[in-house]
Amino acid sequence: MIDRRLFLGGASLATVSTLIVTTGCSREESSGELTSGVSQAGALPVRVTNETGTFPDSEIRVYIVGTDLTTDTQAWVDADGVAHPVAESDNTDDGFTDYSIPLDSVSGLTLPFMSGRVYFALGGKLRFKVVIDGNGRPALQYPAGWVESDPSHGVLHDTVEFTHNETGMYCNTSMVDQFSVPLAIRLQGEADQTTGTFKPGGRDAVFATLSADPVFSSLVLSDGGLVIAPGHGLDAGLFPADYYDSYIDQVWERYSTTDLRVTTNAGTFTGRVDGSGNLVFDGGVAPVPKPSTRDVFFCDGALAAPNDGITGPVAAILGAAFNRSTLLDTAEHPVTDPAAFYDHETTNRYAAVFHENTVDGKAYGFAFDDVSNFASYVQDHAPASLDVTLTAF
Repeated sequence: MIDRRLFLGGASLATVSTLIVTTGCSREESSGELTSGVSQAGALPVRVTNETGTFPDSEIRVYIVGTDLTTDTQAWVDADGVAHPVAESDNTDDGFTDYSIPLDSVSGLTLPFMSGRVYFALGGKLRFKVVIDGNGRPALQYPAGWVESDPSHGVLHDTVEFTHNETGMYCNTSMVDQFSVPLAIRLQGEADQTTGTFKPGGRDAVFATLSADPVFSSLVLSDGGLVIAPGHGLDAGLFPADYYDSYIDQVWERYSTTDLRVTTNAGTFTGRVDGSGNLVFDGGVAPVPKPSTRDVFFCDGALAAPNDGITGPVAAILGAAFNRSTLLDTAEHPVTDPAAFYDHETTNRYAAVFHENTVDGKAYGFAFDDVSNFASYVQDHAPASLDVTLTAF
């Protein structure tokens, strides 16, 4: 399985992205759908359907950006499904590129072998900028809508993340950074799979629930049109930096006298907090320092997951257990019963509200939400088509 965390290399306009992508497009007559025809080797037909009921096709723009897997260069895809390497000369007089594909004026869309993101912007354009990275290569800086000073902050937008290569198609919707636009994806091939679909009124319920929460309400921005993830809220000074601290203290105290057992594909690892304050496992797992609230929300720092098959999976399970607040309930992880998730006073209610409001109960509310298969993620090793629906507001 391709881990969606591999997609999170996309950078904001403050940093340089490491993603790369390719695509092509075709459109059905005035149906609010953007359909695809094959235009490149390995191309996957894609259809985008506008069911927002709020924004006409003329106000919706699609951007396909990421890493071209055939050239290992950063790229963007035009309306004919042709991938182009990004170049500084793509920046226009305002200092930004315009890689947008208007939903109402497309002749065909296909997705070649590529890894990256498909952005959907409603009511405005997103600002991407090409810069030169530390290796002297052109690189794309991505919008960071959760940052108030970012030029794309006021534009409603969301993304589908994907890797399409010779082994298949791997894709997901994501709320890891922010949420504005409800998206559903349907991948057909060996199977027919749909995920990400919100319940009727689900988008409104997300904003209403978080707006009414005394702590998480600070994450609702842009007059109720955008909610940002708590980690980004913490960095912006909008969310308490010590939110998880008491819970973390209780977890560390418990496992100083009780064994914590974490089972991965590599086996079961047993750990305890030692005298140095680290959570120490057997089996070659790297010691885990006591995490901070920020580490929990970003699943990083003390909870960073290297791609090593041992420490990485254990760290991912710990990150999920902290966000779902299951570490004080059982010493056996991962927990696979969703009824046990988010049941503590201190929990990631931002992530919880998305799971509550999707039809299949799946969402990507934090970076390790794929633990035990609760993420809005699908894959197919013989993909035939991908449908993305912008669902009702």
